[in-house]
Amino acid sequence: MVPTRAPELTAPADLPYTFYSQPRSLGSRPKYREQSNAAEKEKGPVHHCNIMIDPRVVRGNVLSVRHPPQSTEPSTLEAKRQRRAQKQGLARKLTREQIRTGTPEPVEGREHVHVQTELYLEEISDRVIEVDGECQTDEFLDRPPTPLFIPAKTGKDVATQIEEGELFDFDIEVKPILEVLVGKTVEQALLEVMEEEELAQLWSHQRAFAELRNAEFAELQRLEEQDRRIREEKERRRLEHLEKLRKQKETAEKIAARAFAQRYLADLIPSVFNNLHESGFFYDPIERDIETEFLPWLMSEVEETLQKKVLGRMMLDSLIRMVVEKRLDEFSRLPPSDQTEAPAEEPRETDAAPQVSGEADVADQPIEEKEETDQLVDEE
Repeated sequence: MVPTRAPELTAPADLPYTFYSQPRSLGSRPKYREQSNAAEKEKGPVHHCNIMIDPRVVRGNVLSVRHPPQSTEPSTLEAKRQRRAQKQGLARKLTREQIRTGTPEPVEGREHVHVQTELYLEEISDRVIEVDGECQTDEFLDRPPTPLFIPAKTGKDVATQIEEGELFDFDIEVKPILEVLVGKTVEQALLEVMEEEELAQLWSHQRAFAELRNAEFAELQRLEEQDRRIREEKERRRLEHLEKLRKQKETAEKIAARAFAQRYLADLIPSVFNNLHESGFFYDPIERDIETEFLPWLMSEVEETLQKKVLGRMMLDSLIRMVVEKRLDEFSRLPPSDQTEAPAEEPRETDAAPQVSGEADVADQPIEEKEETDQLVDEE
């Protein structure tokens, strides 16, 4: 026995998925004869199949695909069903043949004749076509001619004498035969002449009938052609009349529609133009040019000028603020020791300092007022 080990159910994360099964030992193959061992019997009975009676084995022509039946009982039922269907088909066919009506019998004095309805006609004749055939065989070897058979002479010679005029006279005996031959020949000639005259009369009557029939046929064709022309002319006139009526109807409808449209649009067109004019579709080009081109340019120029003025004021304010702060720093410093003795000059400077601050305040107020006016202009 091979030692067993636990199956590895997990695989490394960097490798793809793989399946690991637990190794097992192969079982022993069953033997041909049953063993007396009880352990072998517990495995179950062993069934052996004979391929000669196995329905899954194909017999006969292997080129045709036949699906093996699932079991013997359904196959027999299917075969019975097929045989029953074939019998029903044969019975139906026999019934149709019996019910089918044949051709009725011909009336007295007539008979049925087979007529060829195939695409290619076939010549039918009572006489069988005969063809001569020859076969060359080996020539016989030369042999001597067969001698004539001469029987032996028996009896006694006897002579008979026939005189002139005893038998018959040819000129006399041939006269009735010659009369019959000449009469029959003349009669046959007369019959042939009469037949030729009768055939000539028949041909003349046939030609006259053919000419009359051709004339009647030509007249019939002329009348049919005339009738066809009359019908075509009548149909053409009818179509022209219908077309004329249709055009008249269309013209009347167009006139009525035009009058209704004029009446309906009489008050509609002015109102439409007024609405369009009020909506701004119709405008003065000079006014539109001033609104779209001149006023935006003017506003941009005014804005730029105001920005320049604001910038100048801001620069002026910053300069004034710097000057004021510098002077304030100078005045806020303590005086040196050598200048304490001259108190008369300090008041002057202190007197001037408020003036400067006052001037700065005065200068700051207009600037603030100007900034407020600029903000109002920008908001407008």
